[in-house]
Amino acid sequence: MKRVDDFRLKFGKKELVPIIVGGMGVDISTAELALETARLGGIGHISDAMVPDVSDRRFDTSFVKDKTRFYKYNIDNADKSMIKFDLGVLADATRRHVDATMHAKRGEGMIFVNCMEKLTMNAPRETLQVRMASALDAGIDGITLSAGLHLGSFGLLADHPRFRDAKLGIIVSSVRALQLFLRKNARLNRLPDFVIVEGPLAGGHLGFGMDWAQYDLATIMAEIVLYLKTEQLDIPVIAAGGIFTGSDAVSFLEHGAAAIQVATRFTVANECGLPDKVKQEYFKASEDDIVVNTISPTGYPMRMLKNTPAIGSGIRPGCESYGYLLDGNGNCAYITAYNREVLLHPKAKTLSVMDKTCLCTHMRNYNCWTCGHTTYRLKDTTRRLADGSYQTLSAEHIFKDYQFSIDQRIALPL
Repeated sequence: MKRVDDFRLKFGKKELVPIIVGGMGVDISTAELALETARLGGIGHISDAMVPDVSDRRFDTSFVKDKTRFYKYNIDNADKSMIKFDLGVLADATRRHVDATMHAKRGEGMIFVNCMEKLTMNAPRETLQVRMASALDAGIDGITLSAGLHLGSFGLLADHPRFRDAKLGIIVSSVRALQLFLRKNARLNRLPDFVIVEGPLAGGHLGFGMDWAQYDLATIMAEIVLYLKTEQLDIPVIAAGGIFTGSDAVSFLEHGAAAIQVATRFTVANECGLPDKVKQEYFKASEDDIVVNTISPTGYPMRMLKNTPAIGSGIRPGCESYGYLLDGNGNCAYITAYNREVLLHPKAKTLSVMDKTCLCTHMRNYNCWTCGHTTYRLKDTTRRLADGSYQTLSAEHIFKDYQFSIDQRIALPL
Protein backbone atom coordinates (compact mmCIF):
# COMPACT_ATOMS: atom_id res chain seq x y z
CA MET A 1 0.00 0.00 0.00
CA LYS A 2 1.53 3.30 -1.12
CA ARG A 3 2.12 6.38 0.99
CA VAL A 4 2.53 10.01 -0.06
CA ASP A 5 6.23 9.61 0.69
CA ASP A 6 6.51 7.16 -2.19
CA PHE A 7 5.99 10.07 -4.60
CA ARG A 8 7.97 13.23 -5.34
CA LEU A 9 7.10 16.58 -6.87
CA LYS A 10 9.78 17.42 -9.43
CA PHE A 11 10.83 20.89 -10.54
CA GLY A 12 13.71 20.14 -12.91
CA LYS A 13 16.33 18.36 -10.83
CA LYS A 14 14.76 19.42 -7.54
CA GLU A 15 12.58 16.84 -5.80
CA LEU A 16 10.14 17.70 -3.01
CA VAL A 17 7.74 15.87 -0.76
CA PRO A 18 4.50 16.36 -2.74
CA ILE A 19 2.69 18.25 0.01
CA ILE A 20 1.87 21.95 -0.32
CA VAL A 21 0.26 23.94 2.48
CA GLY A 22 -2.09 26.54 1.02
CA GLY A 23 -1.77 30.28 1.47
CA MET A 24 -4.48 31.31 3.91
CA GLY A 25 -4.75 35.05 4.52
CA VAL A 26 -4.68 37.24 6.54
CA ASP A 27 -1.54 35.72 8.06
CA ILE A 28 -3.37 32.49 8.88
CA SER A 29 -0.71 30.70 6.84
CA THR A 30 2.01 32.31 8.90
CA ALA A 31 5.69 32.43 8.12
CA GLU A 32 6.18 29.89 10.91
CA LEU A 33 3.78 27.45 9.23
CA ALA A 34 5.44 27.92 5.84
CA LEU A 35 8.90 27.52 7.34
CA GLU A 36 7.98 24.24 9.01
CA THR A 37 6.57 22.92 5.74
CA ALA A 38 9.73 23.87 3.87
CA ARG A 39 11.94 22.36 6.59
CA LEU A 40 10.09 19.08 6.16
CA GLY A 41 10.71 19.09 2.42
CA GLY A 42 7.39 20.37 1.10
CA ILE A 43 6.14 23.74 -0.11
CA GLY A 44 4.71 26.25 2.34
CA HIS A 45 2.74 29.34 1.41
CA ILE A 46 2.54 32.74 2.97
CA SER A 47 -0.16 35.13 1.80
CA ASP A 48 0.23 38.74 0.76
CA ALA A 49 -3.37 39.55 1.71
CA MET A 50 -3.40 42.84 3.67
CA VAL A 51 0.38 42.72 3.87
CA PRO A 52 0.80 46.24 5.36
CA ASP A 53 -1.23 45.11 8.37
CA VAL A 54 0.80 41.89 8.59
CA SER A 55 3.97 44.00 8.54
CA ASP A 56 2.65 46.21 11.35
CA ARG A 57 2.03 43.19 13.54
CA ARG A 58 5.28 41.42 12.72
CA PHE A 59 7.77 44.25 12.34
CA ASP A 60 6.23 47.09 14.37
CA THR A 61 5.71 49.32 11.34
CA SER A 62 2.80 51.77 11.33
CA PHE A 63 1.54 51.50 7.77
CA VAL A 64 -2.14 51.05 8.65
CA LYS A 65 -2.12 53.76 11.31
CA ASP A 66 -0.46 56.18 8.89
CA LYS A 67 -2.97 55.41 6.15
CA THR A 68 -5.87 55.82 8.57
CA ARG A 69 -4.52 59.18 9.73
CA PHE A 70 -3.97 60.36 6.16
CA TYR A 71 -7.56 59.55 5.10
CA LYS A 72 -9.22 60.34 8.43
CA TYR A 73 -11.12 63.22 6.85
CA ASN A 74 -13.02 60.74 4.65
CA ILE A 75 -14.26 58.27 7.29
CA ASP A 76 -17.86 59.56 7.25
CA ASN A 77 -17.93 59.94 3.48
CA ALA A 78 -19.75 57.20 1.52
CA ASP A 79 -17.49 57.88 -1.48
CA LYS A 80 -14.22 55.91 -1.11
CA SER A 81 -12.86 56.53 -4.61
CA MET A 82 -10.09 58.86 -3.42
CA ILE A 83 -8.54 56.25 -1.11
CA LYS A 84 -5.37 54.94 -2.71
CA PHE A 85 -2.56 52.68 -1.54
CA ASP A 86 0.94 54.10 -1.44
CA LEU A 87 2.79 51.76 -3.79
CA GLY A 88 6.06 52.38 -2.00
CA VAL A 89 4.54 51.31 1.31
CA LEU A 90 3.03 48.24 -0.35
CA ALA A 91 6.42 47.28 -1.77
CA ASP A 92 8.15 47.89 1.57
CA ALA A 93 5.64 45.76 3.50
CA THR A 94 5.84 42.92 0.99
CA ARG A 95 9.63 42.90 1.00
CA ARG A 96 9.78 42.89 4.80
CA HIS A 97 7.41 39.93 5.09
CA VAL A 98 9.00 37.88 2.33
CA ASP A 99 12.62 38.74 3.14
CA ALA A 100 12.28 37.81 6.82
CA THR A 101 10.62 34.54 5.91
CA MET A 102 13.18 33.58 3.29
CA HIS A 103 16.14 34.39 5.55
CA ALA A 104 14.71 32.06 8.18
CA LYS A 105 14.17 29.17 5.75
CA ARG A 106 15.84 25.85 6.51
CA GLY A 107 15.62 22.49 4.82
CA GLU A 108 15.16 21.40 1.23
CA GLY A 109 11.61 22.64 0.69
CA MET A 110 10.33 25.86 -0.87
CA ILE A 111 8.22 28.85 0.12
CA PHE A 112 5.69 30.47 -2.20
CA VAL A 113 3.50 33.52 -1.78
CA ASN A 114 -0.22 33.43 -2.61
CA CYS A 115 -1.33 36.49 -4.61
CA MET A 116 -5.06 37.13 -4.99
CA GLU A 117 -6.22 39.00 -8.07
CA LYS A 118 -9.43 39.94 -6.25
CA LEU A 119 -7.44 42.20 -3.93
CA THR A 120 -8.15 45.03 -6.35
CA MET A 121 -7.16 47.83 -3.92
CA ASN A 122 -8.59 50.69 -6.04
CA ALA A 123 -5.80 50.14 -8.59
CA PRO A 124 -5.98 46.48 -9.65
CA ARG A 125 -3.11 46.42 -12.10
CA GLU A 126 -0.62 48.62 -10.26
CA THR A 127 -1.06 47.09 -6.80
CA LEU A 128 -0.88 43.51 -8.06
CA GLN A 129 2.27 44.25 -10.02
CA VAL A 130 3.96 45.81 -6.99
CA ARG A 131 3.00 42.92 -4.71
CA MET A 132 4.32 40.28 -7.11
CA ALA A 133 7.48 42.14 -8.13
CA SER A 134 8.35 42.96 -4.52
CA ALA A 135 7.97 39.32 -3.51
CA LEU A 136 10.37 38.33 -6.29
CA ASP A 137 12.77 41.10 -5.27
CA ALA A 138 12.81 39.71 -1.73
CA GLY A 139 13.73 36.22 -2.91
CA ILE A 140 10.49 34.26 -2.75
CA ASP A 141 10.82 30.81 -4.33
CA GLY A 142 7.56 31.08 -6.22
CA ILE A 143 4.21 32.82 -6.67
CA THR A 144 0.80 31.18 -6.75
CA LEU A 145 -1.80 33.26 -8.58
CA SER A 146 -5.21 32.86 -6.93
CA ALA A 147 -8.72 34.32 -6.70
CA GLY A 148 -9.12 35.31 -10.34
CA LEU A 149 -8.33 34.37 -13.91
CA HIS A 150 -5.04 36.34 -13.89
CA LEU A 151 -5.13 36.77 -17.67
CA GLY A 152 -2.69 39.69 -17.49
CA SER A 153 -0.64 38.77 -14.42
CA PHE A 154 2.28 37.13 -16.23
CA GLY A 155 2.50 40.20 -18.44
CA LEU A 156 2.94 42.38 -15.36
CA LEU A 157 6.08 40.41 -14.49
CA ALA A 158 7.50 39.87 -17.97
CA ASP A 159 10.26 42.45 -17.50
CA HIS A 160 11.27 41.28 -14.04
CA PRO A 161 14.73 39.62 -13.97
CA ARG A 162 13.28 36.62 -12.11
CA PHE A 163 10.31 36.11 -14.44
CA ARG A 164 11.78 32.90 -15.85
CA ASP A 165 13.67 31.89 -12.73
CA ALA A 166 11.03 31.83 -9.97
CA LYS A 167 8.30 29.19 -9.93
CA LEU A 168 5.06 30.77 -11.14
CA GLY A 169 1.74 28.95 -11.09
CA ILE A 170 -2.00 29.46 -10.99
CA ILE A 171 -5.04 28.08 -9.20
CA VAL A 172 -7.92 27.07 -11.48
CA SER A 173 -11.19 25.25 -10.95
CA SER A 174 -11.92 24.20 -14.53
CA VAL A 175 -10.15 23.20 -17.71
CA ARG A 176 -11.67 26.26 -19.41
CA ALA A 177 -10.03 28.63 -16.91
CA LEU A 178 -6.66 27.01 -17.59
CA GLN A 179 -7.18 27.22 -21.35
CA LEU A 180 -7.97 30.93 -21.12
CA PHE A 181 -4.86 31.56 -19.03
CA LEU A 182 -2.56 29.64 -21.39
CA ARG A 183 -4.04 31.27 -24.48
CA LYS A 184 -3.74 34.77 -23.07
CA ASN A 185 -0.11 34.28 -22.08
CA ALA A 186 1.07 32.33 -25.14
CA ARG A 187 2.84 35.37 -26.59
CA LEU A 188 5.16 35.48 -23.56
CA ASN A 189 6.55 32.01 -24.30
CA ARG A 190 6.41 31.27 -20.60
CA LEU A 191 4.31 28.36 -19.32
CA PRO A 192 3.27 28.14 -15.67
CA ASP A 193 5.55 25.92 -13.60
CA PHE A 194 2.54 24.33 -11.90
CA VAL A 195 -1.25 24.34 -11.94
CA ILE A 196 -3.23 23.91 -8.73
CA VAL A 197 -6.69 22.47 -9.42
CA GLU A 198 -8.97 23.53 -6.59
CA GLY A 199 -12.20 21.59 -6.22
CA PRO A 200 -15.54 22.61 -4.69
CA LEU A 201 -14.75 21.39 -1.15
CA ALA A 202 -11.99 23.95 -0.58
CA GLY A 203 -12.09 26.61 2.11
CA GLY A 204 -12.77 30.30 1.69
CA HIS A 205 -13.58 31.65 -1.76
CA LEU A 206 -14.66 29.08 -4.34
CA GLY A 207 -14.10 29.10 -8.08
CA PHE A 208 -17.68 27.88 -8.59
CA GLY A 209 -21.18 29.26 -8.39
CA MET A 210 -23.74 28.26 -5.80
CA ASP A 211 -24.10 25.05 -7.80
CA TRP A 212 -20.68 23.99 -6.45
CA ALA A 213 -22.04 20.65 -5.17
CA GLN A 214 -22.55 19.47 -8.76
CA TYR A 215 -18.78 19.35 -9.31
CA ASP A 216 -16.03 17.14 -7.92
CA LEU A 217 -12.27 17.45 -7.80
CA ALA A 218 -11.47 14.04 -9.29
CA THR A 219 -13.45 14.77 -12.45
CA ILE A 220 -11.94 18.23 -12.93
CA MET A 221 -8.46 16.83 -12.31
CA ALA A 222 -8.96 14.12 -14.92
CA GLU A 223 -10.12 16.68 -17.48
CA ILE A 224 -7.11 18.92 -16.91
CA VAL A 225 -4.58 16.07 -16.88
CA LEU A 226 -6.04 14.79 -20.17
CA TYR A 227 -6.03 18.27 -21.71
CA LEU A 228 -2.37 18.86 -20.85
CA LYS A 229 -1.42 15.43 -22.14
CA THR A 230 -3.29 16.04 -25.40
CA GLU A 231 -1.56 19.40 -25.81
CA GLN A 232 1.79 17.79 -24.91
CA LEU A 233 2.32 20.25 -22.07
CA ASP A 234 4.46 18.93 -19.23
CA ILE A 235 3.10 21.02 -16.35
CA PRO A 236 2.77 19.53 -12.84
CA VAL A 237 -0.88 19.41 -11.75
CA ILE A 238 -1.64 19.74 -8.05
CA ALA A 239 -4.92 18.59 -6.51
CA ALA A 240 -6.54 20.75 -3.82
CA GLY A 241 -9.76 20.90 -1.84
CA GLY A 242 -11.12 18.28 0.54
CA ILE A 243 -8.01 16.06 0.72
CA PHE A 244 -8.18 15.06 4.37
CA THR A 245 -5.91 12.01 4.73
CA GLY A 246 -2.73 10.65 3.28
CA SER A 247 -4.80 7.95 1.60
CA ASP A 248 -6.95 10.62 -0.07
CA ALA A 249 -3.73 12.21 -1.31
CA VAL A 250 -2.34 8.94 -2.68
CA SER A 251 -5.50 8.45 -4.70
CA PHE A 252 -4.87 11.72 -6.54
CA LEU A 253 -1.15 11.07 -6.89
CA GLU A 254 -1.89 7.73 -8.52
CA HIS A 255 -4.24 9.42 -11.00
CA GLY A 256 -1.93 12.05 -12.40
CA ALA A 257 -1.45 14.64 -9.67
CA ALA A 258 2.15 15.70 -9.10
CA ALA A 259 1.33 16.87 -5.56
CA ILE A 260 -1.55 17.81 -3.29
CA GLN A 261 -2.34 21.12 -1.64
CA VAL A 262 -3.95 21.05 1.80
CA ALA A 263 -4.98 23.66 4.33
CA THR A 264 -7.97 22.66 6.49
CA ARG A 265 -6.04 20.35 8.80
CA PHE A 266 -3.36 23.00 9.29
CA THR A 267 -5.88 25.58 10.57
CA VAL A 268 -5.57 23.92 13.98
CA ALA A 269 -1.77 23.69 13.92
CA ASN A 270 0.14 25.49 16.66
CA GLU A 271 1.93 27.49 13.96
CA CYS A 272 -1.32 28.65 12.31
CA GLY A 273 -2.21 32.31 12.81
CA LEU A 274 -5.79 31.76 13.93
CA PRO A 275 -6.41 32.65 17.59
CA ASP A 276 -6.77 29.62 19.86
CA LYS A 277 -10.43 30.36 20.56
CA VAL A 278 -11.18 30.26 16.83
CA LYS A 279 -9.29 26.98 16.43
CA GLN A 280 -11.61 25.53 19.08
CA GLU A 281 -14.63 26.68 17.04
CA TYR A 282 -13.23 24.73 14.09
CA PHE A 283 -12.77 21.64 16.26
CA LYS A 284 -16.33 21.86 17.62
CA ALA A 285 -18.00 22.33 14.23
CA SER A 286 -20.42 19.75 12.90
CA GLU A 287 -21.10 19.22 9.20
CA ASP A 288 -24.32 21.24 9.55
CA ASP A 289 -22.31 24.17 10.92
CA ILE A 290 -20.52 24.68 7.59
CA VAL A 291 -22.22 26.84 4.97
CA VAL A 292 -21.51 28.33 1.55
CA ASN A 293 -22.88 31.85 1.13
CA THR A 294 -22.51 34.92 -1.04
CA ILE A 295 -21.63 37.54 1.58
CA SER A 296 -18.17 38.16 0.15
CA PRO A 297 -17.93 41.49 -1.74
CA THR A 298 -15.72 39.74 -4.33
CA GLY A 299 -18.72 38.07 -5.98
CA TYR A 300 -17.37 34.58 -5.27
CA PRO A 301 -19.26 32.15 -3.01
CA MET A 302 -17.42 31.58 0.24
CA ARG A 303 -17.42 28.64 2.69
CA MET A 304 -17.39 29.40 6.40
CA LEU A 305 -18.78 28.40 9.78
CA LYS A 306 -22.37 29.58 10.08
CA ASN A 307 -21.69 31.16 13.49
CA THR A 308 -18.92 33.37 12.08
CA PRO A 309 -19.27 36.89 13.55
CA ALA A 310 -18.92 38.45 10.10
CA ILE A 311 -22.36 37.21 9.02
CA GLY A 312 -24.94 39.94 9.53
CA SER A 313 -22.44 42.43 10.90
CA GLY A 314 -23.15 46.03 10.00
CA ILE A 315 -19.87 47.68 10.91
CA ARG A 316 -18.88 50.87 9.15
CA PRO A 317 -16.65 50.24 6.11
CA GLY A 318 -13.01 50.52 7.18
CA CYS A 319 -11.59 51.55 3.80
CA GLU A 320 -9.53 54.41 5.21
CA SER A 321 -7.51 51.81 7.11
CA TYR A 322 -7.89 48.89 4.70
CA GLY A 323 -9.86 49.09 1.44
CA TYR A 324 -8.37 46.00 -0.18
CA LEU A 325 -11.56 45.15 -2.08
CA LEU A 326 -12.19 48.58 -3.59
CA ASP A 327 -12.45 48.15 -7.34
CA GLY A 328 -10.77 50.49 -9.82
CA ASN A 329 -13.55 53.04 -9.29
CA GLY A 330 -13.43 52.93 -5.50
CA ASN A 331 -16.54 50.77 -5.14
CA CYS A 332 -17.16 47.70 -2.97
CA ALA A 333 -20.34 45.63 -2.71
CA TYR A 334 -20.29 45.91 1.08
CA ILE A 335 -20.20 49.71 0.96
CA THR A 336 -23.28 49.66 -1.29
CA ALA A 337 -25.10 47.28 1.06
CA TYR A 338 -24.08 49.26 4.15
CA ASN A 339 -25.20 52.59 2.68
CA ARG A 340 -28.54 51.02 1.74
CA GLU A 341 -29.11 49.98 5.35
CA VAL A 342 -28.11 53.43 6.62
CA LEU A 343 -30.79 54.99 4.39
CA LEU A 344 -33.39 52.43 5.48
CA HIS A 345 -32.59 52.83 9.18
CA PRO A 346 -31.26 56.39 9.65
CA LYS A 347 -31.75 56.42 13.44
CA ALA A 348 -30.43 52.94 14.17
CA LYS A 349 -27.44 52.74 16.49
CA THR A 350 -26.60 49.24 15.29
CA LEU A 351 -27.05 48.01 11.74
CA SER A 352 -27.30 44.49 10.36
CA VAL A 353 -26.15 43.83 6.81
CA MET A 354 -27.05 40.28 5.82
CA ASP A 355 -26.20 40.09 2.13
CA LYS A 356 -22.55 41.27 2.24
CA THR A 357 -19.79 41.68 4.81
CA CYS A 358 -16.85 44.00 5.39
CA LEU A 359 -14.34 41.31 4.52
CA CYS A 360 -11.23 43.44 5.14
CA THR A 361 -12.03 44.37 8.74
CA HIS A 362 -13.42 40.98 9.66
CA MET A 363 -10.51 39.04 8.15
CA ARG A 364 -8.03 41.34 9.87
CA ASN A 365 -9.75 40.68 13.22
CA TYR A 366 -10.17 36.91 12.60
CA ASN A 367 -13.95 37.28 12.69
CA CYS A 368 -14.59 35.71 9.29
CA TRP A 369 -14.26 31.99 9.98
CA THR A 370 -13.74 30.64 6.48
CA CYS A 371 -13.12 26.92 6.36
CA GLY A 372 -12.98 23.82 4.18
CA HIS A 373 -15.84 21.37 3.80
CA THR A 374 -14.04 18.76 5.90
CA THR A 375 -13.57 21.04 8.92
CA TYR A 376 -16.16 19.00 10.83
CA ARG A 377 -13.68 16.10 10.80
CA LEU A 378 -10.94 18.01 12.63
CA LYS A 379 -12.10 16.70 16.00
CA ASP A 380 -11.20 13.21 14.80
CA THR A 381 -7.54 14.20 14.31
CA THR A 382 -6.78 15.00 17.95
CA ARG A 383 -7.65 14.33 21.58
CA ARG A 384 -10.18 16.03 23.79
CA LEU A 385 -8.69 17.46 26.96
CA ALA A 386 -10.07 17.29 30.50
CA ASP A 387 -11.51 20.81 30.25
CA GLY A 388 -13.49 19.87 27.13
CA SER A 389 -11.23 21.69 24.67
CA TYR A 390 -9.31 19.99 21.90
CA GLN A 391 -5.54 19.59 21.71
CA THR A 392 -3.95 21.63 18.93
CA LEU A 393 -1.29 19.92 16.84
CA SER A 394 2.16 20.72 15.55
CA ALA A 395 2.52 21.38 11.84
CA GLU A 396 5.16 18.66 11.77
CA HIS A 397 2.70 16.12 13.17
CA ILE A 398 0.06 16.98 10.55
CA PHE A 399 2.57 17.07 7.70
CA LYS A 400 4.06 13.69 8.60
CA ASP A 401 0.63 12.15 9.02
CA TYR A 402 -0.13 13.10 5.42
CA GLN A 403 3.31 11.91 4.34
CA PHE A 404 3.36 8.48 5.96
CA SER A 405 -0.20 7.38 6.81
CA ILE A 406 -1.95 4.48 5.06
CA ASP A 407 -5.39 2.88 4.95
CA GLN A 408 -7.26 6.13 5.78
CA ARG A 409 -5.66 6.20 9.23
CA ILE A 410 -5.07 9.44 11.10
CA ALA A 411 -2.34 9.57 13.73
CA LEU A 412 -3.49 11.13 16.99
CA PRO A 413 -1.05 13.28 18.99
CA LEU A 414 0.75 11.84 22.00
